Amino acid sequence: MAGLSQVEAELGKHFTTHLSAVNIDITPVEAKALWRNIVIYYNEPQRAYHTLKHIQQLFTQFEQIRHALHEPHIIALALYYHDVIYQPTRSDNELKSAEYALTALRCYLSDEQCQHIYALIMMTATHQLNEWTDPNKDSDAAYLLDMDLSTLGAPWSEYQQYAQAVHKEYAHIAKEDYRAGRIVVLEKLLAHPTLYLTEYYHACLEEQARNNIKREITLLRAS
Repeated sequence: MAGLSQVEAELGKHFTTHLSAVNIDITPVEAKALWRNIVIYYNEPQRAYHTLKHIQQLFTQFEQIRHALHEPHIIALALYYHDVIYQPTRSDNELKSAEYALTALRCYLSDEQCQHIYALIMMTATHQLNEWTDPNKDSDAAYLLDMDLSTLGAPWSEYQQYAQAVHKEYAHIAKEDYRAGRIVVLEKLLAHPTLYLTEYYHACLEEQARNNIKREITLLRAS
């Protein structure tokens, strides 16, 4: 619990920093209330992978590529809210998360900023850039999507923990059904010409990610 509290405190501090950078008039009390609600959602019992630890991992990536972002504070807020609503039994989590972000932030951000965050979160449903954003492969949106998939390119031991956590979130599904469905998802990923949109992530993680996915498929078929 101490470790989790430390994660919450660290992420909460950075949340306030990014929010205050966008709106200098927001009060500490308002920022704290927004953060407290985010924490409540990410600590829900049905989560094993989509937790604050996932957000922490994303911000490790964020700090590495922050210099390449045009609007780092908007990207940071999108990262915080992109999985705020998560129910493994539903298929509209990205939509619900985007709607939640819009409602939570509309009093503090401009309409344009809110719509930008909404669009960024919605792109995490397909991990494809849409016509709303700059189609540049090194755009802010591309970096956000690549950060969200960065776990795929982690060392195998970390990837295994990710795969096990995802499986745990789908404990309500029969083992055979999960195995078959997971293989379909992984094979669709492998079918993409490239997993990562930006040159940076493609160079750093593409090969490892494909090897990890192939290895998981092999283990699933053998189980």
